[in-house]
Amino acid sequence: MSEQFHAFQTEGEGTGSLVKRTVEDLPQGEVLIKVHYSGVNYKDGLALHKKAKIAKDYPMIPGIDLAGTVEHSDSPDFSKGQQVICTSYDLGTAHDGGYSQYARVPAAWVVSLPDNLSLKESMIIGTAGFTAALSIHRLEQNGLTPEDKPILVTGASGGVGSMAVDMLSGRGYHVTASTGRLEEEAYLKKLGAEEVVGREDVTPEKIRPLDKQKWAAAVDPTGGKVLAAILSNVKQHGSVAVSGLTAGVEVPTTVMPFILRGVDLLGIDSAYCPMPLRKEVWSRCAGSLKPRHMEETATEISLNGLQQALNDILESKIRGRVIVNLQK
Repeated sequence: MSEQFHAFQTEGEGTGSLVKRTVEDLPQGEVLIKVHYSGVNYKDGLALHKKAKIAKDYPMIPGIDLAGTVEHSDSPDFSKGQQVICTSYDLGTAHDGGYSQYARVPAAWVVSLPDNLSLKESMIIGTAGFTAALSIHRLEQNGLTPEDKPILVTGASGGVGSMAVDMLSGRGYHVTASTGRLEEEAYLKKLGAEEVVGREDVTPEKIRPLDKQKWAAAVDPTGGKVLAAILSNVKQHGSVAVSGLTAGVEVPTTVMPFILRGVDLLGIDSAYCPMPLRKEVWSRCAGSLKPRHMEETATEISLNGLQQALNDILESKIRGRVIVNLQK
């Protein structure tokens, strides 16, 4: 195909613009996808800024996730018209990403859309929801059951946090949601949170090496001092799944939670999650971990609204998930 299509491209100076491209402009890969939806993630906002060192080179089309239909495939694993998902790996960082009406990607990055999931739903879940699901999957592999309570979710009004609250409550867990935006209490309780607490209730000014045992486990997409405070309050043999750094990369903790309470810190790497595990978790996203309130957590925009959405996510102004309809 030689006709032009639209994409959102950035030079790394904090902004992006709509450009016209052809398939010949796309990077190499075995699978050409007509993109129906993408999502807005914190990492996508960072990719607008060279100083964040997220993207390897510029100009770049951001977008670390996408869902669409196969237009052409040189791989026997995929065929024209097949509905697929592509998230993470180098998509939107070292390889042009999902903010484009067409994308060409390596077949090794592509997952067939699971049954019981639409393309739109897959991007409402997106990288954020996949990260939440992977966090819960790892916690359960580590022994967590709904009888263990309460489960803390930090950054609960954001993408990963909202999805984690919804998924956990749907599994029968007792969820305490922590947020810096207490005006979202009604929203979080609708998703299934039993309690909603402020960020300061989780992270005191002075963090003790060991404090009162409060949490059976935690899903933490924030890191930093928040993570240090959580670790000091996790119950004996509890676990924390950490997947983000919005509260910082330095974690001022000690070995005491690990050696005196047997706490496990689980690092969640959704970007380079091995494909067998990736397929298993996506299958759970369409089944036992499928969010029950996707429409309530999602706002849909077109490419024209993308710059504002990327600015907003960096300023923690977004509730839940923002998805980009590439066919608008």
